[in-house]
Amino acid sequence: MDSSELKALLKSAITRTEKRIAQYRDLSRPVSPDNAIGRVSRMDAINNKGVMEAALRKAEDQLRGLKRNFSMLGTDDFGKCLKCREKIPIERILLAPESSFCVNCAR
Repeated sequence: MDSSELKALLKSAITRTEKRIAQYRDLSRPVSPDNAIGRVSRMDAINNKGVMEAALRKAEDQLRGLKRNFSMLGTDDFGKCLKCREKIPIERILLAPESSFCVNCAR
């Protein structure tokens, strides 16, 4: 896989992640106490809000990793593990483009 294909892959992943983040932000808005829903429904809404907030944090972490790797594309540091400085296999980059660690260091 060449640099232009990797660039397109990372851009696509960044766009998808940004859209997911927007959806999570929308879904994790607080439930208004003035909203006349039942007690059980309100508890469900509060629980769902917590789940969406966790998903939002994870997606934001992924976006930071994607943007970091995108900015490194074309440099000598692209595809190198941040911890051990060994080359990350291209398969891992394709599977998890936000990853900055090799499999051994990510454990």
